[in-house]
Amino acid sequence: MPSPILSSLLSRVVIAPRRRLLVGLAFPPALLAAVLVGMLVYGHPPAPPGGGGPQPAPPDAAGGAALPPPSGLLVDVTGAVAHPGVYRVARGERASAAIAAAGGLTADADPARLPNMAARLQDGAQVRVPALPTATRSAAAGGSTRVAAVSLNTATAEQLATVPGFTPDLVAAVIRYRTDYGGFATTRELVDVLLMSEADYQLARRYVTV
Repeated sequence: MPSPILSSLLSRVVIAPRRRLLVGLAFPPALLAAVLVGMLVYGHPPAPPGGGGPQPAPPDAAGGAALPPPSGLLVDVTGAVAHPGVYRVARGERASAAIAAAGGLTADADPARLPNMAARLQDGAQVRVPALPTATRSAAAGGSTRVAAVSLNTATAEQLATVPGFTPDLVAAVIRYRTDYGGFATTRELVDVLLMSEADYQLARRYVTV
């Protein structure tokens, strides 16, 4: 039988490779665990001061920012119009458009003192339509005629020129139309045929007839 010393050496020779195998098999999981721990501890950069969440957008870039004010001009229309008040009209419009927005002239409007219908409007402007004097209105209430309507079919060029909203070009077109086509059937033909603006027609329709 081998001596105890030899047996001890043989046992060391047999066991040493097994230990190396066990150590070799155990090393990869240990290395993987060390890598995971390192990622957990050092893998993420420190959060910036004030929290790492997304910062809110500035108010002017956010969807809830205040909308810009509507475009156009605010004009105060007073006096002898159907619905006095403040109206918004497009930039570049004239006084006739503001009066049309207020419903047009009333029967009390004084045709001799109407504002300049061609005046270009400015923001904050006031368009005032004077009314007939009280004595004239009182007489009209008793049955008197305040303003005689102008006939589109028989009026002279001078008479047509006194109608609110009538320009020299429109006066010429009215005379040419009734000469070529025998006259007007309705006052609405001023808009439908002669292309008078709706705003000017609202001013003139109370003062014209056929």
